Amino acid sequence: MPGTLYSIEVQPKIPQALQRLEELANNLIYSWDRQIRGMFFRLDRELWERTGHNPKLFLRRIDQRKLEEAADDPAYMQDFAKVISTYDSYLKAKSGKVVRKLINSQSDLISYSCAEFGLHESVPIYSGGLGILAGDHCKAASDMGLPFAAVGMLYRQGYFTQQIDSHGNQQAQYKPSLFNDLPVQPALDEHGGSVQVSIQVPGRSIELKVWVARVGHNNLYLLDSDLAANREEDRRITYQLYGGDSTNRLLQEMVLGIGGVRAKRALGLAPTVWHINEGHAAFQVLERCRELVSQGMSFAAALEAVAANTVFTTHTPVPAGHDIFDHRLIEFYFSEYVGELGISMEHFLSLGSSPVNSHGFNMTALALRGSRFHNGVSRIHGQVASEMERYIWPQIEPEENPIRHVTNGVHVPTFLANEWVNMFDLQFGGGWRTELLNPEFWRKTWDIPYHSFWSVRQSLKAKMLEAVYDRSVEQQRRNGISESQIRRLTKYVKPRKTDILTIGFARRFATYKRATLIFSDRARLSRLLNDPERPVVLIFAGKAHPSDHPGQEFIRQIHIFAHDPEFEGRIVLLEDYDMALARKLVTGVDVWLNNPAYPLEASGTSGQKAGINGVLNLSVLDGWWDEGYNGQNGWAITPHGPQFSPDFRDREEANELMDVLESEVVPLYYERDGHGFSVEWIEKSKNAMESLIPAFNAQRMVMDYVRDFYSPAIRHGQLLHADEYQVSKALAEWKHRVRESWPHVRAERLDLPADSIFRDDTFKVKVVVDLAGLSASDVTVDCLVGTLDREGAFDRHSCFQLSHEEAEHDGKTVYSLSVTLAESGKQCYKLRVYPYHPSLGQRFETGAMIWL
Repeated sequence: MPGTLYSIEVQPKIPQALQRLEELANNLIYSWDRQIRGMFFRLDRELWERTGHNPKLFLRRIDQRKLEEAADDPAYMQDFAKVISTYDSYLKAKSGKVVRKLINSQSDLISYSCAEFGLHESVPIYSGGLGILAGDHCKAASDMGLPFAAVGMLYRQGYFTQQIDSHGNQQAQYKPSLFNDLPVQPALDEHGGSVQVSIQVPGRSIELKVWVARVGHNNLYLLDSDLAANREEDRRITYQLYGGDSTNRLLQEMVLGIGGVRAKRALGLAPTVWHINEGHAAFQVLERCRELVSQGMSFAAALEAVAANTVFTTHTPVPAGHDIFDHRLIEFYFSEYVGELGISMEHFLSLGSSPVNSHGFNMTALALRGSRFHNGVSRIHGQVASEMERYIWPQIEPEENPIRHVTNGVHVPTFLANEWVNMFDLQFGGGWRTELLNPEFWRKTWDIPYHSFWSVRQSLKAKMLEAVYDRSVEQQRRNGISESQIRRLTKYVKPRKTDILTIGFARRFATYKRATLIFSDRARLSRLLNDPERPVVLIFAGKAHPSDHPGQEFIRQIHIFAHDPEFEGRIVLLEDYDMALARKLVTGVDVWLNNPAYPLEASGTSGQKAGINGVLNLSVLDGWWDEGYNGQNGWAITPHGPQFSPDFRDREEANELMDVLESEVVPLYYERDGHGFSVEWIEKSKNAMESLIPAFNAQRMVMDYVRDFYSPAIRHGQLLHADEYQVSKALAEWKHRVRESWPHVRAERLDLPADSIFRDDTFKVKVVVDLAGLSASDVTVDCLVGTLDREGAFDRHSCFQLSHEEAEHDGKTVYSLSVTLAESGKQCYKLRVYPYHPSLGQRFETGAMIWL
């Protein structure tokens, strides 16, 4: 038919009785409150799916009659009133007692900066685990009443949507978001005006609009460069998450770091803690220093003041994973900014120096030098990061440098299936929601009848299979697959097939995650999957970065296996993994598979989401699973470290994976004993919920940050900021003296070491130190006492500080120790000398130490 086709959106008028639906649609509390989402879903299920579970867009497109029918429906209105009441009560709730003891909600504010936030699939400004973690952090902070303001970027296109073609090739597609469709509004200043800030680069100013998204109690501020006042290339800065060339990436991080601080100032916010989540936002350190330098402080003193209340979390366990920008790029874009800092370009570049790339500016290095509180995201990752970043504290052993860890956790209300919520309400009463930090409470999972527990698991599995089937059919039809082949490809993923053991593997397709490890022995895999008595189905999903060609090759290999006649229907590869699909998979599969190359899994949280829903993890003991596995809540694969060749490691771990599947997982699942289910399987599943819910939830994670990082950062900031930053200035001057003198400091043992003493004798040590101009109080001398373990490594159990003696020895300072040792037997000791000042945030933050 000829002529132009025009479209127009006719928006309904929401009945007065339902007016607050708009309020619910504009607070991302809907991302974790299923009852709120249910108010939209019940109005029009098909439209809810068609609008991508986006309440704001849904309300613009719903049929007027359906709204009016709902307003006249007593049942709907009764449920709506309950939802509104719960919503209002939530927003009126205050912080818990423990938080109030550590954080003053009247005067303290946590600033949290991250390049991506994964709150819900309807807000596509995330790519993977980092974003989901940041979203969960925001949600838990709201649940706990923590004074909290996050800052990120409002991407016009966000991350890509993924299609997998008929040859298994990943096709990346970018779909622009209409901001009117998102739960965001322009941020307003105290006068009611729209907030706009700018950053300066050579030759121009880049204007940034500030948007705000409400996340429960708190705000997430998002920066947007897509403004008419900007050049075309600058408008593209916030188009794509991690998009563009290195210049665009640098500009993105300048927007996030520098622009983020300026946005907070324009909004009248005064954070007392600045949390940098990964290095993308590290330029905020420089912007806060610039502010203080403009007030007359030296850069060194400003850096001490800024670092005092800055927390930095690193998520990257490999040197190549850190953002590093070429010096020439930095020199160009910061040529004018350096002058505002009052330092030379050489000094500026040194802030980002690292052994990884001598010609590059490392954002992780900047973040570490500009913070006093640092952490990895699991116990293993904390150790890896301490070793990898030891160049920041070159003379300090990794186990004693300032990098600690906070193991990631997941937001339980977001990822716990509604069926479990209903079961917990029935079994435990509504109070279970306040017991997420109480391990004792979760023993109650054993009170759930076995048949009820199994029924919930089967119901979740059926819903998951329905979603997998629908997605798979749509995917295959788009690729031109015949209906007969589609039937073969999907015959084991139908809702009635809940009796087949189903294993899920869904995550970013980075090569170190080894998605194809299970395919190492084709014949063995075929026997496992095609056993007519005990069949197994594998479901895969995930995206590879558009520039990660090895990761995309993994996807292609899985596609080939999935379409091989030998494995048709037994292996399913789904495209466009997002939060909606993740919620189905982590709640519905029987086993969650994870086999990264140790120690490259910083934490990993998908297995936590699965575990809190009673899904059993089968994983390499890396990241969080090394802490979570207790022998009864899943299965473990013994990792082989980097000292082994990759081929040997992969072969050994693939064999162990298949051994565990064949001899433990499959037999246990199908050991029905006349019950219709495996009693021991359910016991493992209950053990998973009991052990993982209280230990790996986001409230526990945020509480760790509050207790061990935010509260100390507040106190340290108060100390260094007092009296117009006098302590910061004094500390900077002291560090300068230490840096000048330390290369010339010398120490030696003055007394002769005794071979043995009796238990009641006094153990004496005397050390003489040439302080090279430092004072005796600038230096601490320690005696570490311990024993040797079986491998001959020193195991310290005591530390004694030597006292400064008034008398000198040849013009040098004498330190001595006289103490009675509590333990008898063979003992060892070590002596060390290091600079110390009472205003340091971390004892060894100077990175200087001498061992005798």
